[in-house]
Amino acid sequence: MQYNNIGKFIRNKRYELDKSMSLNTFAINNDIEPAVLSRIENCKQGIKLEVLAKIANGFGLYASELLSEYESSANSK
Repeated sequence: MQYNNIGKFIRNKRYELDKSMSLNTFAINNDIEPAVLSRIENCKQGIKLEVLAKIANGFGLYASELLSEYESSANSK
């Protein structure tokens, strides 16, 4: 499984969570540098496991659950 577009998936999931929540707010609430999250969502930077875990936690998930959702969505396209 390629994870090249996981940033787009994360951005879409963040919008689904709360359309009014900015990238900065989500990042700060989950102890992530906003610039790092921006680069991840724009597929300009890879994602470290520690950051993936923080993002998943922001969605109320474990990292493995977030990856599973991503894989399911990628396979359905």
